[in-house]
Amino acid sequence: MCTASRRLLVAALLTALAGCTPDPDSARGVAEGFLDEHYVTMNLKAALPYTTGLARHKVQEEIDLVAGEEIDGGTMRPNVSYDLEEERREGEERVTFLYAGTVKLKGGGSFGMSWLVNTRREDGAWRVSNFKELPAREP
Repeated sequence: MCTASRRLLVAALLTALAGCTPDPDSARGVAEGFLDEHYVTMNLKAALPYTTGLARHKVQEEIDLVAGEEIDGGTMRPNVSYDLEEERREGEERVTFLYAGTVKLKGGGSFGMSWLVNTRREDGAWRVSNFKELPAREP
């Protein structure tokens, strides 16, 4: 395959992948940004701006609990992935999402996990208002 064809293929793939990402300012985009920061990258401080109300309180408590514990390149972080299972609109100002995920441990093994993420529009912007970790749903 020639270089020009490869570049065209790569550009087409990147465009297709970008189309799969929700608008970061939408309820779903905020929910997934929160999940990415909180569970995928394990950066609680970066997850905080996505939150309001009870969710903000929970994340702040988690930050306080791990104060002094550094998560860096040497930390054995799990590989976390998730997919949207259900979206429930509750009027124009609230949307609840259910995500199913897999947590793969670095030392081997994995387990399923689900997250219930509540969002609400506040001052014109979507924020995570609550979240809950749940055991994985049975297939």
